[in-house]
Amino acid sequence: MLDTKVRQINSFYGSFIDGRMAEEGSTSTFESINPANGEVLTSIQAGGQREVDDAVANAKAAFPAWRDLPGVEKGRIFLAISEKIKENAERLIVLESLDNGKSRMDAQFDVMTSARYFEYYAGLADKLGGETIPLGDSHISYTRSEPFGVTAHIVPWNAAFQQAARGVAPALIAGNTAVVKPAEDTSITTVELAKIALEAGLPAGVFNVVTGLGKDAGAALVSHPDIGRVTFTGSVPTGQEIMRASAANLNPLTLELGGKAPNIIFEDAPLEAAIRGSLMAININAGQVCAAGSRLLVHSSLHDQVVDKLVELNSKIKLGPGTSDAQMGPITTAAQFQKVQEYLEIGRAEGAEVAGGGARATGEGLDAGQFIQPTIFVGVKNSMRIAQEEIFGPVLSVIKFDTEEEAVQIANDTQYGLTAGLWTQNLGRAHRVAAQIQAGQVSVNDFFAGGIQAPFGGYKRSGFGREKGTHAVSEYLQTKTVSMKLT
Repeated sequence: MLDTKVRQINSFYGSFIDGRMAEEGSTSTFESINPANGEVLTSIQAGGQREVDDAVANAKAAFPAWRDLPGVEKGRIFLAISEKIKENAERLIVLESLDNGKSRMDAQFDVMTSARYFEYYAGLADKLGGETIPLGDSHISYTRSEPFGVTAHIVPWNAAFQQAARGVAPALIAGNTAVVKPAEDTSITTVELAKIALEAGLPAGVFNVVTGLGKDAGAALVSHPDIGRVTFTGSVPTGQEIMRASAANLNPLTLELGGKAPNIIFEDAPLEAAIRGSLMAININAGQVCAAGSRLLVHSSLHDQVVDKLVELNSKIKLGPGTSDAQMGPITTAAQFQKVQEYLEIGRAEGAEVAGGGARATGEGLDAGQFIQPTIFVGVKNSMRIAQEEIFGPVLSVIKFDTEEEAVQIANDTQYGLTAGLWTQNLGRAHRVAAQIQAGQVSVNDFFAGGIQAPFGGYKRSGFGREKGTHAVSEYLQTKTVSMKLT
């Protein structure tokens, strides 16, 4: 169990603008609920157009000085932010567990990964140059990489702290300033991140947070005329709305819109690693991960063996609040909890068989929370809704295949293309299949193999643009060409 001393939570969290948080009682609020027990955690400011205007204006005012700060100085501030996150890690883990429902393991991963983002991008701060263009001896031509100005970041509820860091860190190191709108269900740790950044030396106004509902604060932010670039992670319909809103200002976008990742176990797979890796790929964060390996394609010769072992391991997973020693927490939002249960019924109605799980989890410490048994469907056809639609819960669809060609065809038969995994000891097959998979990131023999250095983003309806790695910084820079006649 976690130390009760670090469980304390503020009674109010408001927008964090120009280095100050809104005062309690000065604005309308809504409640943030602990998904593990249904209890009210805190009140969140319901910001809107006024707060967005204020945040953007302050970010715009802070932009010139931050842009012009030498890269080495930006890097030192980022290293200080990274260290500050680590110093506050225990408290942040608890806050993320309470607000989101994450297990301690998942929350700890998110917090430490966030610290690593700032550390990683600190190293790039003084290395962002351009290139020279050969126009002959009579001219000199070169490019400059310049920031957009104020960037907008719409952060999802499934990984609030990590995804705020993932978007803000490369945007700021590129010289932009930022306004972040966290999901209304999980706003707490994004505000905490902005406060930590300020304490570590980030100038006021460089990193601002507007809390509120998507229809109010989010819509106002992405359509604001002083926003230079928009980054969004979430559903396809919301991504489409943001594209339409951004079109009025011709804002470039980075959109990460979900997935239905294939995870392929070939007949020559390292089987024990494949089974355990496949279980982690669907059950991490209770399946609430856009990159989750939710379609498990298994060679027919291994199908029964793999399913039996998956069911056995699934049955041993301990569910409970994130602040306990549980391995899997609850579904974060009430709407998502209802949606996952509906898909359990849809799977049965389509003719799939539940090999394990398949219902709401109840029992000691679970009845008041939004817990779902980790579920395995077998007899799944790829045309079924449970194989085609993003469930966003701990629900695995197992599909048989007989040949490599069939596996590739099934893997690509989806509207999404975010991630994929494959398990084989055949080096030629690994490269051959990876080349044919229509996804932005493919892992071989380790489902989440990319790390923060590897570019991450989607094909097809999983969106466009890339986060993580050096590619992410490029997303937040625009190129200017300067040419000069010398004679």
